[in-house]
Amino acid sequence: MKLELISFKLCPFAQRAIIALNSQNHDFELTYINPMDPPDWFKEISPTGQVPLLKADDQVVFESSVITEFINDISATDMHPADVVKKANNRSWIAFSSALFDDMFNMVIGDEEKFNTAKTALFGKLAKIESVKDSKTFFNGDEFNMIDAAFAPIFMRLAWINEFTDNALSLAEFKNLSAWSDAILALDVVKNSVVDGLDDVYYSNIEGREGYLSTLLVEEDY
Repeated sequence: MKLELISFKLCPFAQRAIIALNSQNHDFELTYINPMDPPDWFKEISPTGQVPLLKADDQVVFESSVITEFINDISATDMHPADVVKKANNRSWIAFSSALFDDMFNMVIGDEEKFNTAKTALFGKLAKIESVKDSKTFFNGDEFNMIDAAFAPIFMRLAWINEFTDNALSLAEFKNLSAWSDAILALDVVKNSVVDGLDDVYYSNIEGREGYLSTLLVEEDY
């Protein structure tokens, strides 16, 4: 089966799919487009006009959560726990995690008031995840699962922001989440899920938005 993933470089949802594809050793083609000015061929095949989108031979799979589940379905191993209740629980937290990207985006674009409101919302969600995360290496234990892949883009962007600033979004108060983040970000399959220099692109994106977060950037480090 020929697989082609279509997205843009900074898309966290595409990153989830890339991690899943690489974890399962799938060969795939990666095509980047400008989501603000998508090519006509993309408009013709995308029902929503949004990325990511996966082409499987001549068929189109869209919606990021469906794409990752499709990748899991066509793989030799299951990246979800075998227990059906744990699997459902993982999927619930994956769905929950998507709202964290909204908070992070609002922190990037917002003024000081909007930044603080979004940070409070983000940390409230992180506290809920901390309450169910134990000291195991990954969410379910020693094995890297789909839920870990889902949180990888979140932890990567939080790490970037903390590196760019004086730890404006430090996870120090979340002991288990901090350890989980460190374990995920240390994996090659996560490190290799983004193009080289994407952290610089993210920095420039924050700077270009001219929100309150841009005033917290430690420019002398970059």
